[in-house]
Amino acid sequence: MRNIKWAILGPGTIARDFAKAISEVDNNIYAVASRNIERAKKFANEYKAEKFYGDYDEMLRDENIDVVYISTPHCNHYEYIIKSLENNKHVFCEKAITVNGNQLKEIVDLANKKNLIVREAMTIYHMPLYKKLRELVDEGKIGKVKMIQVSFGSLKEYDVNNRFFSKDLAGGALLDIGTYALSFTRYFLSSQPEEILTTVKKFETGVDEQSGIILKNAEDEMAVISLTMRAKQPKRGVVAGEKAYITVENFPRADKATITYPDGSVEVVEAGETDRALVYEVQDMKACILNKDTDYTLQLSLGVMNIMDEVRSQWGIRYPFE
Repeated sequence: MRNIKWAILGPGTIARDFAKAISEVDNNIYAVASRNIERAKKFANEYKAEKFYGDYDEMLRDENIDVVYISTPHCNHYEYIIKSLENNKHVFCEKAITVNGNQLKEIVDLANKKNLIVREAMTIYHMPLYKKLRELVDEGKIGKVKMIQVSFGSLKEYDVNNRFFSKDLAGGALLDIGTYALSFTRYFLSSQPEEILTTVKKFETGVDEQSGIILKNAEDEMAVISLTMRAKQPKRGVVAGEKAYITVENFPRADKATITYPDGSVEVVEAGETDRALVYEVQDMKACILNKDTDYTLQLSLGVMNIMDEVRSQWGIRYPFE
């Protein structure tokens, strides 16, 4: 399997971890770009990238690049994904992949037109555990899925100037942590929800601080999601069926789950390693490019984005740049 040439757009904290994963899988970080060329140079030296750029557009014009990893704030993702595709690059983008469904639909259409691959760096879609759990659910291990429950609480320090609370930067719990909870939910639902009910408590800057979301699809599968940015909650996902229920603790990068049966007996399911979450992402993207796979997870990402659009519509929250 040949190596592919990766480029990193936005060398922030998560990009450093992703660069280590690329090095483990391919040892081939070809280029890095930052608005600050000294920062790009330092990153390139540290991770042995062949080239560094102080301009994103200049890097995207480099014809040697196969795939661009985007790790800028999510309010900028749409712009850089479109530019990458226009320059004939595959794209692997951090979550949330875009800010709204219209942005992602345009990206999907352009990627299809140009026969390019776009995937979201959503760990749930790439961890071996979830692939195994999906197989077990499809085989009927827990019976017909009835209810999904997901909680995620992230205690952010009070700071009205932080990007997490900035409406101009698409802040709020939904796009920061809610994307994990909804990705978990959509991964196990048989189809896109048709009914969405929600309520919100807004932060003083106008973004969502905490919320409750209820979903139901045509198969009468339901989901209940609770999110907050100002209190800790367990990162817990539960998928309940007629025969048993699956519990996944610390679900974003989980490598273990339990299946609990009506008689109280418990079965442990293990796959992969939490610490290798980004390695699995690199491996999946590489295989997708080399095998020219059609990736259904982008449709899941689009489904999640459409849910978030409806949720924000009910809340009356719209970002200034939309």
